[in-house]
Amino acid sequence: MEDIYFQNHAVTITYNPDMQLGTAIWRGFLSSDEFREAILKCLELIENRPVVRWLGDNRDMKVIRPIDQVWFVDTVLPRLHHSALRRNAVLHSKDFFNKAAVEQIYRRTEGRGDLITKDFDSKALALAWLKEDIQLEA
Repeated sequence: MEDIYFQNHAVTITYNPDMQLGTAIWRGFLSSDEFREAILKCLELIENRPVVRWLGDNRDMKVIRPIDQVWFVDTVLPRLHHSALRRNAVLHSKDFFNKAAVEQIYRRTEGRGDLITKDFDSKALALAWLKEDIQLEA
């Protein structure tokens, strides 16, 4: 069962304890303050609950400002790499600039820690991958 952890006009963050899955469903363009508040709420969930899987639904999210991309890489990625998170599925944004920004951010995670990030066009395929046994990768 999924519980709403945080919600505002731009994001809904949920947690499914049975799957140890956090989900962020993004909508529209976020100011820097809104983006950072939402990302910090995601981190709070990841760091305070047993979250090993994450689904970032970016399909309706707009561009992320360059300064927020730098903040994410410098501030958020190190915390993600020290968390229990092991799988991160990303549903591509319809917005070309968001898609390019997210790809660039996650390219920086390759080879760092145990976190595996994969992009998907289908929510069903993303969830199927997230449900696979993580121990097989160890």
